[in-house]
Amino acid sequence: QVQLVESGGGLVQPGESLRLSCAASGSAFSRYFMAWYRQAPGKERALVAKISRDGATDYGDSVKGRFSISRDNARSTASLQMNNLKPEDTAVYYCHAWDYLLNQNYWGRGTQVTVSS
Repeated sequence: QVQLVESGGGLVQPGESLRLSCAASGSAFSRYFMAWYRQAPGKERALVAKISRDGATDYGDSVKGRFSISRDNARSTASLQMNNLKPEDTAVYYCHAWDYLLNQNYWGRGTQVTVSS
């Protein structure tokens, strides 16, 4: 069973930055499509950013130009650089992996990001 462990969340003020990391267990990371989702209180979980196996990226409209997703296959990690954070970015952020070969989805437990003055 693949485990995903997020880190890097916290409390920041509007305009500040945070970098989230997701560490995956096992040796198959390079074949995973990776993504970050977030869920705010009372709202559904929504896609924030995704990155394919070859590094192609896509972003939710609300974070384009502010967030950047990346991956390091050698370290089995995916990261989300979040700049110019806004109060509406407050949510629990979840790391997601899709193994296309096995058609399996994996989720981390989430990390809280709070943006408040």
